Amino acid sequence: MHEIYGVDVGAPGLLQARSWRWLRVRILGLLSADSRIQRLLNPPPPPAKPKTGRT
Repeated sequence: MHEIYGVDVGAPGLLQARSWRWLRVRILGLLSADSRIQRLLNPPPPPAKPKTGRT
């Protein structure tokens, strides 16, 4: 969250002061942004193996 939003979720009292909706919106935003969690949960496909021409 800090990488994209600048929010330290480990800060004392932060999550108690915020609603579940606030947290949900931020998590969904991380999944749509170019973030580490997005790349972890939605990795790019592996590269295709080159064809050798042999049959």
